[in-house]
Amino acid sequence: MSEELYEYDSKSLRLRKRRRNVRRAFGMAFRYLAAVLVFVIIFYFIFERFFTTDQEKALIARNAVYERHYSEMRAAEKSLSEKIALLREKDDSIYRQLFHTAAPKLNPYGAADLIPESDSLSDGFFLSYSAEKGERVKKMAATVEENFREIMTLLETRKDSIPPLRFPLAEVTFDRVGASVGERVNPFYGVPSRHDGIDLLASQGEKVYASAAGTVSSVVHSTTGIGTMVEVRHKGGYVTRYGCLGQVFVHEGDKVKAGNALGAVGVSGKSFAPHLHYEVLRRGRVLDPVHYFFASATPRQYSDMLYMAATTGQSMD
Repeated sequence: MSEELYEYDSKSLRLRKRRRNVRRAFGMAFRYLAAVLVFVIIFYFIFERFFTTDQEKALIARNAVYERHYSEMRAAEKSLSEKIALLREKDDSIYRQLFHTAAPKLNPYGAADLIPESDSLSDGFFLSYSAEKGERVKKMAATVEENFREIMTLLETRKDSIPPLRFPLAEVTFDRVGASVGERVNPFYGVPSRHDGIDLLASQGEKVYASAAGTVSSVVHSTTGIGTMVEVRHKGGYVTRYGCLGQVFVHEGDKVKAGNALGAVGVSGKSFAPHLHYEVLRRGRVLDPVHYFFASATPRQYSDMLYMAATTGQSMD
Protein backbone atom coordinates (compact mmCIF):
# COMPACT_ATOMS: atom_id res chain seq x y z
CA MET A 1 0.00 0.00 0.00
CA SER A 2 2.79 2.41 0.87
CA GLU A 3 4.54 1.64 -2.42
CA GLU A 4 1.39 2.45 -4.37
CA LEU A 5 1.01 5.77 -2.53
CA TYR A 6 4.62 6.62 -3.21
CA GLU A 7 4.25 5.86 -6.90
CA TYR A 8 1.08 7.99 -7.08
CA ASP A 9 2.78 10.93 -5.35
CA SER A 10 5.71 10.69 -7.76
CA LYS A 11 3.43 10.77 -10.82
CA SER A 12 1.48 13.75 -9.40
CA LEU A 13 4.71 15.60 -8.72
CA ARG A 14 5.97 15.00 -12.26
CA LEU A 15 2.62 16.14 -13.71
CA ARG A 16 2.66 19.38 -11.72
CA LYS A 17 6.24 19.99 -12.71
CA ARG A 18 5.35 19.44 -16.40
CA ARG A 19 2.44 21.87 -16.14
CA ARG A 20 4.71 24.50 -14.60
CA ASN A 21 7.18 24.03 -17.40
CA VAL A 22 4.41 24.45 -20.00
CA ARG A 23 3.11 27.59 -18.32
CA ARG A 24 6.65 28.93 -18.06
CA ALA A 25 7.20 28.26 -21.79
CA PHE A 26 3.95 29.98 -22.77
CA GLY A 27 4.83 32.92 -20.53
CA MET A 28 8.24 33.29 -22.10
CA ALA A 29 6.75 33.05 -25.62
CA PHE A 30 4.13 35.69 -24.78
CA ARG A 31 6.76 38.02 -23.31
CA TYR A 32 8.94 37.50 -26.38
CA LEU A 33 6.06 38.30 -28.78
CA ALA A 34 5.10 41.35 -26.71
CA ALA A 35 8.70 42.61 -26.75
CA VAL A 36 8.90 42.10 -30.54
CA LEU A 37 5.59 43.96 -31.04
CA VAL A 38 6.74 46.87 -28.87
CA PHE A 39 10.04 47.00 -30.73
CA VAL A 40 8.26 47.05 -34.11
CA ILE A 41 5.94 49.87 -32.98
CA ILE A 42 8.85 51.92 -31.64
CA PHE A 43 10.86 51.30 -34.82
CA TYR A 44 7.88 52.33 -37.00
CA PHE A 45 7.37 55.61 -35.16
CA ILE A 46 11.10 56.40 -35.28
CA PHE A 47 11.25 55.62 -39.00
CA GLU A 48 8.07 57.61 -39.66
CA ARG A 49 9.38 60.56 -37.67
CA PHE A 50 12.94 60.80 -38.93
CA PHE A 51 12.91 59.09 -42.35
CA THR A 52 10.90 59.90 -45.50
CA THR A 53 10.78 58.20 -48.88
CA ASP A 54 11.48 59.97 -52.16
CA GLN A 55 7.77 60.00 -52.97
CA GLU A 56 6.93 61.53 -49.60
CA LYS A 57 9.64 64.17 -50.09
CA ALA A 58 8.18 65.04 -53.51
CA LEU A 59 4.68 65.33 -52.02
CA ILE A 60 5.92 67.52 -49.19
CA ALA A 61 7.73 69.81 -51.63
CA ARG A 62 4.65 70.01 -53.85
CA ASN A 63 2.43 70.89 -50.88
CA ALA A 64 4.87 73.63 -49.89
CA VAL A 65 4.67 75.09 -53.39
CA TYR A 66 0.87 74.95 -53.30
CA GLU A 67 0.84 76.73 -49.95
CA ARG A 68 3.12 79.50 -51.26
CA HIS A 69 1.08 80.09 -54.39
CA TYR A 70 -2.39 79.53 -52.99
CA SER A 71 -3.03 83.19 -52.22
CA GLU A 72 -1.68 84.21 -55.64
CA MET A 73 -3.94 81.68 -57.34
CA ARG A 74 -6.95 82.97 -55.44
CA ALA A 75 -6.13 86.55 -56.44
CA ALA A 76 -5.63 85.50 -60.07
CA GLU A 77 -8.93 83.63 -60.03
CA LYS A 78 -10.74 86.68 -58.69
CA SER A 79 -9.11 88.92 -61.30
CA LEU A 80 -10.02 86.47 -64.09
CA SER A 81 -13.63 86.30 -62.91
CA GLU A 82 -13.86 90.08 -62.96
CA LYS A 83 -12.38 90.23 -66.47
CA ILE A 84 -14.81 87.58 -67.70
CA ALA A 85 -17.71 89.58 -66.27
CA LEU A 86 -16.44 92.71 -68.04
CA LEU A 87 -16.07 90.79 -71.31
CA ARG A 88 -19.62 89.47 -70.95
CA GLU A 89 -20.93 93.00 -70.43
CA LYS A 90 -18.92 94.20 -73.41
CA ASP A 91 -20.23 91.38 -75.62
CA ASP A 92 -23.81 92.15 -74.56
CA SER A 93 -23.26 95.83 -75.40
CA ILE A 94 -21.80 94.93 -78.82
CA TYR A 95 -24.71 92.58 -79.56
CA ARG A 96 -27.20 95.29 -78.64
CA GLN A 97 -25.43 97.87 -80.81
CA LEU A 98 -25.33 95.54 -83.79
CA PHE A 99 -28.81 94.03 -83.61
CA HIS A 100 -30.68 96.53 -81.42
CA THR A 101 -31.91 93.85 -79.04
CA ALA A 102 -30.77 92.07 -75.91
CA ALA A 103 -28.35 89.18 -76.36
CA PRO A 104 -29.89 85.77 -75.70
CA LYS A 105 -28.68 84.23 -72.47
CA LEU A 106 -27.22 80.83 -73.18
CA ASN A 107 -26.33 77.95 -70.87
CA PRO A 108 -29.29 77.85 -68.46
CA TYR A 109 -27.31 75.42 -66.31
CA GLY A 110 -24.52 76.57 -64.04
CA ALA A 111 -22.16 75.26 -61.42
CA ALA A 112 -24.71 76.07 -58.71
CA ASP A 113 -27.08 73.53 -60.28
CA LEU A 114 -24.82 70.62 -59.45
CA ILE A 115 -26.41 68.58 -56.65
CA PRO A 116 -24.09 66.95 -54.13
CA GLU A 117 -25.08 63.82 -52.23
CA SER A 118 -27.77 62.99 -54.78
CA ASP A 119 -28.20 59.48 -53.37
CA SER A 120 -29.85 60.96 -50.28
CA LEU A 121 -32.57 62.78 -52.25
CA SER A 122 -35.97 61.38 -52.98
CA ASP A 123 -37.44 60.56 -56.39
CA GLY A 124 -40.01 63.29 -55.87
CA PHE A 125 -37.28 65.89 -55.55
CA PHE A 126 -35.72 64.86 -58.85
CA LEU A 127 -39.11 64.92 -60.59
CA SER A 128 -39.86 68.45 -59.39
CA TYR A 129 -36.29 69.58 -60.06
CA SER A 130 -36.39 68.21 -63.62
CA ALA A 131 -39.80 69.81 -64.24
CA GLU A 132 -38.48 73.17 -63.04
CA LYS A 133 -35.41 72.86 -65.24
CA GLY A 134 -37.58 71.92 -68.20
CA GLU A 135 -39.68 75.03 -67.75
CA ARG A 136 -36.57 77.20 -67.53
CA VAL A 137 -35.17 75.71 -70.72
CA LYS A 138 -38.48 76.23 -72.52
CA LYS A 139 -38.54 79.87 -71.44
CA MET A 140 -34.93 80.28 -72.60
CA ALA A 141 -35.79 78.75 -75.96
CA ALA A 142 -38.78 81.06 -76.33
CA THR A 143 -36.61 84.08 -75.53
CA VAL A 144 -33.97 83.04 -78.06
CA GLU A 145 -36.64 82.45 -80.71
CA GLU A 146 -38.20 85.84 -80.02
CA ASN A 147 -34.79 87.56 -80.24
CA PHE A 148 -33.97 85.89 -83.54
CA ARG A 149 -37.40 86.80 -84.91
CA GLU A 150 -36.78 90.43 -83.95
CA ILE A 151 -33.31 90.31 -85.51
CA MET A 152 -34.70 88.95 -88.79
CA THR A 153 -37.35 91.68 -88.82
CA LEU A 154 -34.70 94.34 -88.28
CA LEU A 155 -32.51 92.89 -91.01
CA GLU A 156 -35.41 92.88 -93.45
CA THR A 157 -36.68 96.38 -92.65
CA ARG A 158 -33.39 98.13 -91.87
CA LYS A 159 -30.86 96.70 -94.31
CA ASP A 160 -28.83 99.89 -94.11
CA SER A 161 -27.87 99.05 -90.50
CA ILE A 162 -26.00 95.84 -91.36
CA PRO A 163 -22.30 96.41 -90.55
CA PRO A 164 -19.33 95.15 -92.63
CA LEU A 165 -19.02 91.56 -91.38
CA ARG A 166 -16.76 89.83 -93.93
CA PHE A 167 -13.05 89.28 -93.46
CA PRO A 168 -10.96 91.76 -95.49
CA LEU A 169 -8.59 88.88 -96.33
CA ALA A 170 -9.39 85.51 -97.88
CA GLU A 171 -8.66 83.80 -94.58
CA VAL A 172 -8.12 85.20 -91.10
CA THR A 173 -7.06 82.93 -88.24
CA PHE A 174 -6.35 83.94 -84.66
CA ASP A 175 -2.57 83.71 -85.15
CA ARG A 176 -2.80 86.35 -87.91
CA VAL A 177 -4.52 88.86 -85.63
CA GLY A 178 -2.31 91.58 -84.18
CA ALA A 179 -2.82 94.75 -82.17
CA SER A 180 -6.26 96.33 -82.33
CA VAL A 181 -7.71 99.72 -81.38
CA GLY A 182 -6.20 101.53 -78.39
CA GLU A 183 -2.85 102.63 -76.99
CA ARG A 184 -0.18 100.43 -78.59
CA VAL A 185 3.61 100.62 -78.63
CA ASN A 186 4.88 102.10 -81.88
CA PRO A 187 7.41 99.71 -83.48
CA PHE A 188 9.70 102.53 -84.65
CA TYR A 189 9.66 104.92 -81.67
CA GLY A 190 9.00 102.45 -78.85
CA VAL A 191 6.42 104.70 -77.18
CA PRO A 192 2.65 104.25 -76.75
CA SER A 193 0.62 105.85 -79.51
CA ARG A 194 -2.98 105.77 -80.70
CA HIS A 195 -3.84 102.84 -82.97
CA ASP A 196 -7.21 103.18 -84.75
CA GLY A 197 -7.38 99.84 -86.53
CA ILE A 198 -6.36 96.21 -86.34
CA ASP A 199 -3.22 94.64 -87.78
CA LEU A 200 -3.76 91.46 -89.79
CA LEU A 201 -0.60 89.56 -90.68
CA ALA A 202 -0.40 88.77 -94.39
CA SER A 203 2.15 87.98 -97.05
CA GLN A 204 3.38 90.49 -99.62
CA GLY A 205 0.92 90.71 -102.51
CA GLU A 206 -1.98 88.95 -100.74
CA LYS A 207 -5.28 90.34 -102.02
CA VAL A 208 -7.46 92.58 -99.85
CA TYR A 209 -11.25 92.40 -100.22
CA ALA A 210 -14.16 94.72 -99.41
CA SER A 211 -15.86 93.59 -96.20
CA ALA A 212 -19.24 94.92 -97.38
CA ALA A 213 -20.84 96.53 -100.43
CA GLY A 214 -20.23 100.26 -100.81
CA THR A 215 -18.55 103.06 -102.74
CA VAL A 216 -14.83 103.80 -102.86
CA SER A 217 -14.71 107.24 -101.27
CA SER A 218 -10.95 107.77 -101.20
CA VAL A 219 -7.70 106.32 -102.53
CA VAL A 220 -4.54 107.69 -100.91
CA HIS A 221 -0.94 106.95 -101.89
CA SER A 222 1.35 107.92 -99.03
CA THR A 223 4.69 107.07 -97.48
CA THR A 224 3.61 108.09 -93.97
CA GLY A 225 1.01 106.89 -91.47
CA ILE A 226 -0.86 103.83 -92.74
CA GLY A 227 0.59 104.35 -96.22
CA THR A 228 -1.39 103.56 -99.36
CA MET A 229 -5.02 103.32 -98.30
CA VAL A 230 -8.47 102.62 -99.80
CA GLU A 231 -11.56 103.96 -98.01
CA VAL A 232 -15.02 102.53 -98.70
CA ARG A 233 -18.30 104.02 -97.50
CA HIS A 234 -21.18 101.66 -96.74
CA LYS A 235 -24.84 102.09 -95.93
CA GLY A 236 -25.74 102.87 -92.35
CA GLY A 237 -22.89 105.31 -91.88
CA TYR A 238 -20.17 102.67 -91.85
CA VAL A 239 -16.71 103.33 -93.30
CA THR A 240 -13.90 100.81 -93.76
CA ARG A 241 -10.27 101.64 -94.43
CA TYR A 242 -7.64 99.30 -95.83
CA GLY A 243 -4.09 100.57 -95.23
CA CYS A 244 -0.45 99.59 -95.74
CA LEU A 245 -1.27 98.41 -99.28
CA GLY A 246 1.29 97.69 -101.95
CA GLN A 247 -1.17 97.83 -104.85
CA VAL A 248 -4.59 99.37 -105.47
CA PHE A 249 -7.12 97.87 -107.92
CA VAL A 250 -9.94 100.44 -107.62
CA HIS A 251 -10.52 104.16 -108.14
CA GLU A 252 -12.41 106.79 -106.20
CA GLY A 253 -16.14 106.56 -106.99
CA ASP A 254 -16.12 102.84 -107.90
CA LYS A 255 -19.02 100.73 -106.67
CA VAL A 256 -17.86 97.54 -104.98
CA LYS A 257 -19.59 94.47 -103.63
CA ALA A 258 -18.63 92.47 -100.58
CA GLY A 259 -15.69 90.30 -101.57
CA ASN A 260 -14.44 92.47 -104.43
CA ALA A 261 -10.64 92.86 -104.51
CA LEU A 262 -9.55 96.38 -103.55
CA GLY A 263 -5.79 95.94 -103.64
CA ALA A 264 -2.89 93.87 -102.35
CA VAL A 265 -0.88 93.84 -99.12
CA GLY A 266 2.41 95.73 -99.03
CA VAL A 267 4.73 97.62 -96.69
CA SER A 268 3.78 101.20 -97.54
CA GLY A 269 3.79 103.99 -94.95
CA LYS A 270 5.25 103.42 -91.50
CA SER A 271 4.87 99.68 -91.83
CA PHE A 272 7.04 97.32 -89.79
CA ALA A 273 6.33 94.27 -92.02
CA PRO A 274 3.78 93.19 -94.66
CA HIS A 275 0.33 93.33 -93.12
CA LEU A 276 -3.11 94.86 -93.58
CA HIS A 277 -4.12 97.79 -91.38
CA TYR A 278 -7.92 97.54 -91.25
CA GLU A 279 -10.25 100.16 -89.74
CA VAL A 280 -14.00 100.31 -89.15
CA LEU A 281 -15.78 103.59 -88.38
CA ARG A 282 -19.40 104.66 -88.09
CA ARG A 283 -20.41 108.29 -88.38
CA GLY A 284 -16.86 109.36 -87.48
CA ARG A 285 -16.55 107.08 -84.46
CA VAL A 286 -13.65 104.61 -84.45
CA LEU A 287 -14.83 101.05 -83.80
CA ASP A 288 -12.83 97.94 -82.98
CA PRO A 289 -12.80 95.81 -86.17
CA VAL A 290 -12.33 92.52 -84.30
CA HIS A 291 -15.89 92.83 -83.00
CA TYR A 292 -17.15 92.42 -86.57
CA PHE A 293 -15.32 89.16 -87.26
CA PHE A 294 -17.79 86.92 -85.42
CA ALA A 295 -19.95 86.37 -88.53
CA SER A 296 -17.01 84.87 -90.44
CA ALA A 297 -15.43 82.78 -87.66
CA THR A 298 -16.42 79.95 -85.37
CA PRO A 299 -17.10 80.83 -81.72
CA ARG A 300 -13.73 79.34 -80.68
CA GLN A 301 -11.86 81.20 -83.42
CA TYR A 302 -13.62 84.44 -82.54
CA SER A 303 -12.74 84.02 -78.86
CA ASP A 304 -9.08 83.46 -79.75
CA MET A 305 -9.12 86.52 -82.03
CA LEU A 306 -10.51 88.69 -79.24
CA TYR A 307 -7.71 87.50 -76.96
CA MET A 308 -4.97 88.15 -79.50
CA ALA A 309 -6.32 91.61 -80.38
CA ALA A 310 -6.55 92.62 -76.72
CA THR A 311 -3.18 91.26 -75.56
CA THR A 312 -0.91 92.27 -78.47
CA GLY A 313 0.81 95.37 -77.14
CA GLN A 314 2.80 96.50 -80.19
CA SER A 315 1.35 97.64 -83.48
CA MET A 316 2.96 97.05 -86.86
CA ASP A 317 2.52 100.60 -88.20
